[in-house]
Amino acid sequence: MTSALEFHGVVKRYGRLTALDGLNLRVERGSIFGLVGSNGAGKTTAMAVSVGLLRPAAGLIDILGDGPFRSDRHAGRVALLPQDARFPPHARIEELLRFYGRLQGIDKAPLERSIDELLDWVHLTDRRRSPVRTLSHGMARRLAIAQAFLGTPDLVLLDEPLNGLDPREAARVRDMIRARRGKQAIVISSHNLPDVEALCDTVAFVEKGRLVRQDALETIIRRGHRLTYILPRPVAAMEPLRAATPDVDWEASADGLELTAAFAPPLTAETLNARVLEQLLRDGVGILEIRRGSDLESEYMRLEPPPLPSPR
Repeated sequence: MTSALEFHGVVKRYGRLTALDGLNLRVERGSIFGLVGSNGAGKTTAMAVSVGLLRPAAGLIDILGDGPFRSDRHAGRVALLPQDARFPPHARIEELLRFYGRLQGIDKAPLERSIDELLDWVHLTDRRRSPVRTLSHGMARRLAIAQAFLGTPDLVLLDEPLNGLDPREAARVRDMIRARRGKQAIVISSHNLPDVEALCDTVAFVEKGRLVRQDALETIIRRGHRLTYILPRPVAAMEPLRAATPDVDWEASADGLELTAAFAPPLTAETLNARVLEQLLRDGVGILEIRRGSDLESEYMRLEPPPLPSPR
C-alpha cells in the first residue's frame, strides 16, 4: 500500500523555538491515523506544514506520492480542518460550501451532490440557507467538518475535530469517519485519547517535535497479549492462580479488584480465560468484566519524552 503522507526529518522553527525537530511520519492510504501529543508537541504545526500553510526549514514531505503540497497538483485531493476554523459570519452555509468546493476545483454536479450528502451527514440540511452568524458553536464546528470532506479528498487532516460537539453529534461524526476507512486517509490530531482509540488504525506519539513511537493501535495497546480481570472482591492468595497460569505475568491493582495478565503466544486469550475462570470460581471469586489490552492513555503515559532540542 502506498503512502498518503510522509515526513522525512522535517524541521520547522519559529525564531529560536523549534516546533518540529526532524519529524518522521508515514500515513498509509485509506487508514485512519491518530496524532497524539501534549500541548506544543508540534501536531498543529505538522498539519499546517503538510498543506503548505507553513514552510519547513528542512526535511522532505510527500503527499500522495506527488511531493510536497502544491495547489496545482493537490487541489481537491487534500483537505484540512483547522482546530479553530472560522467562517465569514454573513455567508450562507450552502454558498460557503460551494465557494470552498470551487476553490478545490470540484465540478458543479459532483459538488452539489457532495454538499447535499455532507449537510445531511452533519445534521445541517435545515440550516443550509442560514448565515454562519446564526449557528451555535457546535453547529459551526459541524460545518467545518463538512467542508473538510467536500468532494471526497484522498487525504483529510482533522485537528481536534470533535471539540465542541455534544455527545450525540460526536458519536455520529465518529461513525461517519469510520465509514470512510479504506476510502480516504484521515489524520486526526486530538487530546481525547478515547476518541483516538475508538477511531484509529495507527497511532503516532509526538513530543517536542519528534516522533516518539508510531505503530498499529492493536500493537500499542497490546490487545492480543494483555487481559484485565475486574473482580467483585480481591483474591485472598495469588499463589494458586499463579500455579494455574505459570506462563503469565500478573499485576494487581492497589485495591486488588483488578488483575492484569500479560502473556505471549502460543498461549491464547481463550485458553487463559478458561484457566483463570476455573481457578477464581474455585477460590470463590467471580469475574465482573474482562478487558482486552491496555488503553491508549496508559500506554502514552508510559513513554519517556525525548530530551529537549539543543539550543540553536
